[in-house]
Amino acid sequence: MSNQSTYKLSTLFNFLRQAIRGEAQIDYTAVSIRKAVFMLAVPMILEMSMESVFAVVDLFFVGHLRNSQHTLQTVALTESVLSIVYSLAIGISMAATAVVARRVGEKNVEGASRSAMQAIWLATALTAVISIAGFKFSADILRLMGAEPETVRLGTTYTHIMMGGSLVIMMLFLINGIFRGAGDASMAMKSLWIANIGNIILCPLLIRGWGPIPAFGLTGAAIATTIGRGTGVVYQLYHLFKGEGVIKIHRRHLPVDWPIIRSIVGIASPGTLQFIIGSCSWILLARLVAETGHSTASAGYQTAIRIVIFFLLPAWGLSNAAATLVGQNLGAKQVGRAVDSVIKTAKYNAIFMALVSTLFLFGTAPIISIFTNDEEVKAIAIRALRIISAGYIFYGVGMVMANAFNGAGDTWTPTWINLFGFWLFQIPLAYLLAKYFQWGPTGVFVAVPVAETGIAVAAYILFRKGKWKTVQV
Repeated sequence: MSNQSTYKLSTLFNFLRQAIRGEAQIDYTAVSIRKAVFMLAVPMILEMSMESVFAVVDLFFVGHLRNSQHTLQTVALTESVLSIVYSLAIGISMAATAVVARRVGEKNVEGASRSAMQAIWLATALTAVISIAGFKFSADILRLMGAEPETVRLGTTYTHIMMGGSLVIMMLFLINGIFRGAGDASMAMKSLWIANIGNIILCPLLIRGWGPIPAFGLTGAAIATTIGRGTGVVYQLYHLFKGEGVIKIHRRHLPVDWPIIRSIVGIASPGTLQFIIGSCSWILLARLVAETGHSTASAGYQTAIRIVIFFLLPAWGLSNAAATLVGQNLGAKQVGRAVDSVIKTAKYNAIFMALVSTLFLFGTAPIISIFTNDEEVKAIAIRALRIISAGYIFYGVGMVMANAFNGAGDTWTPTWINLFGFWLFQIPLAYLLAKYFQWGPTGVFVAVPVAETGIAVAAYILFRKGKWKTVQV
C-alpha cells in the first residue's frame, strides 16, 4: 500500500473516531462539505440504527411466543398507533433541530439553549394528554385497528404500557433533535445505544423470566422497551443540564418563553402534520391488509414493515445530516453551501439504499426466517418485502429532500407533498388494487413503492425551485 493510501486510510479512521466519540466541536459551516456530511452522518446513522433495533428486538422475542400471530399483530398494531406519537415527537424535534441549528449557525449559543428548553416544555405538555388517553382506551385502539378478539385479549396490557410510556418516546426523539441541531450527533447516538442495551438485556429477561423474575410474556416486551428508553432519556437530561456540549441548559433558561414556543409551534405544527399524514396512511394500509388477508397477512405485512423500517432508519439518519447542515449554513448566510450539502447527502443515501435493495432481492427468505417460524406468515412477509423494497433508491433521495426542507424551517412543503402523495394517491391506489382488482394484500404492497417514488420526484423538483432558502426561523 502506498504512503498516500495509508495516509488517506489513517485520516478516514481518525474522522470516524472523532465522529463516534464526539471528540471535537466542529464548525460545520467552515469544514469541507464531505467531511461535514461524514462527521454528522456516521453517528446519525448509528443513532437511527439503534432506534430500529428496538422494533427488531421486540419482534424477534415476541415472534417466538405462543400464539405468535396474535402477539405479532398486537406489537405491530400498537406500533402503528404509536406512530402518531412518533410523528408528534419527530415534528417537535424537527422544529427544535431547525431553530437550534439556525441559532448555532448565527453563533448565538444562548438563544439555542433557551429554544431547547422551550421545546421540552411544549413536548411534555402535549405528550401528557396523549399518554392518558392512550392508556385509557388501549383495548378500543386495538379493536379500531381491526385486531381479532384474541389479539385484544392478549395485547391490551402491552398497549397500556406502550401508550402510557409515550413521554419517554417523545423525550428521546426531541432531545436527540436538539443535540443534532447543535451538531452534537455523537451524544444523540450514545443515548440510543444506552437505551438499546437496556432493552436488549431486559427483553428476554422479562418476556421469558429468569430465577425469581416471572415470565411476563408479551407484557414484558413493553416493560423492557419503556425502561430502556427511559434510561436513555435520563442520560440525555444529564448531559443537557450538566454536560459540556454546545447546548447547556441553566436555570435562567427554565422560565416559559412564549414567543419562542410560538415560533417552535409554527414550525412543528406542519412538521407534525407532515408525519401524521404519512403515519395515518400506514395505519390505513395496515387495516386494509388485515381486512383483505386477515391475521396471517397482517402478521406477515407487519413483519416485513419492521424489517423495512430497520433499514430505512439508518437512511433517515444520513438524511438528518442534511437538516443540520442546511440549518447551520443558512444561519451563517451560506446558501450555496447548504444546497451542495443536500445534493451530496442525497447521492450517498441513494448508494446506501441501492445496496439494501440488492440485499433484499437475494436474501429476503433468510432474513424473514429469523423473525417467524410460521410458513404462511413468512410467505406473505417475503412477498411484501420484495415489492416494497423496489422503490428503496427513491425513498433515500426523498428522505434527504424532506429533511432539507425541514432543516430550513420550511415544514409546509413536505407536508403538502405527503398529503397529495399519500392521501390522494397511495391510499386510493392501494384500495383500488386490493379490492376492485382483488389483488388483496399484494395490491397494498404495490401501492407503497409507486407512491413513494412519486413523492421523491416531487420533492426534488420543489427543492430545486428553492423557496426554502427564504424561510425565516
